[in-house]
Amino acid sequence: MAAHVSYADFHRRSIAERDAFWTEQAALIEWQRPFDRVCNYERPPFARWFEGGLTNLCHNAVDRHLKDRAEQNALIFVSTETHTETAYTYRELHQEVQRFAAIYRALGVSKGDRVLIYMPMIPEAAFAMLAAVRIGAIHSVVFGGFASHSLASRIDDAQPKVIVSADAGMRGGKVVPYKHLLDEAIRLSKHQPQRVVMVNRGLADLAPVAGRDVDYASLRAQHLDAQVPCEWVDSTHPSYILYTSGTTGRPKGVQRDTGGYAVALAASMRHIYMAQPGETYFSTSDIGWVVGHSYIIYGPLINGMATIMYEGLPIRPDAGIWWSLVEKYRVSVMFTAPTAARVLKKQDPAYLTRYDLSSLKALFLAGEPLDEPTATWMSQAIGKPVIDNYWQTETGWPILAICNGVEPAPTKFGSPGKAVYGYDVRLIDELSGQEITEANRKGVIAVEGPLPPGCLQTVWGDDDRYVKTYWSSIPGRQMYSTFDWGVRDEDGYFYILGRTDDVINVAGHRLGTREIEESISSHPAVAEVAVVGVADTLKGQVAMAFAVLKDASRAATPEAAQALEGEILKVVDEQLGAVARPARVRFVSLLPKTRSGKLLRRAIQAVCEGRDPGDLTTMEDPAALQQIKDLVAS
Repeated sequence: MAAHVSYADFHRRSIAERDAFWTEQAALIEWQRPFDRVCNYERPPFARWFEGGLTNLCHNAVDRHLKDRAEQNALIFVSTETHTETAYTYRELHQEVQRFAAIYRALGVSKGDRVLIYMPMIPEAAFAMLAAVRIGAIHSVVFGGFASHSLASRIDDAQPKVIVSADAGMRGGKVVPYKHLLDEAIRLSKHQPQRVVMVNRGLADLAPVAGRDVDYASLRAQHLDAQVPCEWVDSTHPSYILYTSGTTGRPKGVQRDTGGYAVALAASMRHIYMAQPGETYFSTSDIGWVVGHSYIIYGPLINGMATIMYEGLPIRPDAGIWWSLVEKYRVSVMFTAPTAARVLKKQDPAYLTRYDLSSLKALFLAGEPLDEPTATWMSQAIGKPVIDNYWQTETGWPILAICNGVEPAPTKFGSPGKAVYGYDVRLIDELSGQEITEANRKGVIAVEGPLPPGCLQTVWGDDDRYVKTYWSSIPGRQMYSTFDWGVRDEDGYFYILGRTDDVINVAGHRLGTREIEESISSHPAVAEVAVVGVADTLKGQVAMAFAVLKDASRAATPEAAQALEGEILKVVDEQLGAVARPARVRFVSLLPKTRSGKLLRRAIQAVCEGRDPGDLTTMEDPAALQQIKDLVAS
């Protein structure tokens, strides 16, 4: 690449000279056989990337680094729950993955078979994922502790030959047993796995099922010296299935390819995350989510980095734990969720300056919209760039970001950035389907096909659903809809306004709950807020807000709470107009979230409307929803 290239030209080339651009990026990974076609888009909206090429995800993540990095750390496991810290070099990781691959082989798993992984954040989960793609099997990771009914539906959809699980995970010092949930899920599912491999952490009862359950440790002991070569697969061969959250009925499995995904991740590590081989990457996500797949396991390893796999909370044993790891392992890039930043915002700020963060280039945040007050606070607190980026389970890597690795650009707090190379992002009028070209006008964020490498190929086992769900909602056009509202400013920076299905209709006025949340969170007393639309016989819907305060004493008495509520409503009136004013602002000590930090807005809405909030297995703290129930009932 030339010494300097403008990002505008870089992005233009990725769209206008697609084949040449992606051929260059494809050189960032190793191919056993070169591809003979960059992009086959003869059957829109299905894109086939790097056709004819043979490669392997595990080879690119592990084996190819043995020549130069065998003794460098690859996987660093830290559990503040079990007080365990273990580092695996690339050579050691290679050995462990081969042992797990030999276990799969011994249990009859071969290319194209599915392996379902229902695991806590432990090294064996990483071995299980890498070993599956090593032999051409397709893994489906389900978030550990997921409810039996939800797990059963995923077992029936993926039809795994083998399931890998553990006795338990741990969260906040409490053991979360898995085995009874898994047994019940298998009992409920029509499809029956041939074998269940159990990792025994000694945390909970295992009660093995005779003839089905096998012990990982004893199997590993049989294959200590195993040598299992990588299975070279077509670039378009599926690598994994990852089920999107919040679906009803039959689960929706995002199907990812192999070559396109490897190329997309390799390029993103360089162009978006400014990460270099030999450095350390720390993503605080979970392997049950897409960030865990892309930026705990595959992305950092493909890039020849050490990656930290963390089991625990951001505030246990204290709010300095993450920063102590940044100092200890010289972390260069960190990736977390805005929710985690808001949690830290409520802790003693001294923890943020206690450790040496000189190795850290930037803190990246994604997973939900990043509000400006949180971004500003965090950036000032750690003295490092805080960089938002926006993407989805479906895309596997960012759609909107600041690509500082191509050309440094300013961050605008509240914006995840500009369209990422490879994505032909458009703003679309939801009614007419026409493109919105003027600045600061709201539209649906959509992408012209083909989607770039690394995005979903289809919905597992259901091409029709893929087309109907993602490519059929824009009037008169076949475009990929993100189902998110956004605006674009004069400089091409996008701002996310929330889901198109999080729009509430108040007396004929369409309001995005995200806009109201932004307004409320600008009040200096507010640490965090969730706004939902609640059914109302008069107005159709009204907005209801639930806020966590920086200082709970501000609402210690009914009179104080009422006065503060009035102040917040006045802020909304001034910023958005009286039509956007919530019916109530209620004060709570915490908001209901999943263990990955996503707000359970649907559950809040259901409680407000007197409905069943549904499956809450992944909820962090049930007391949060109970608070809201009590407030609504009072």
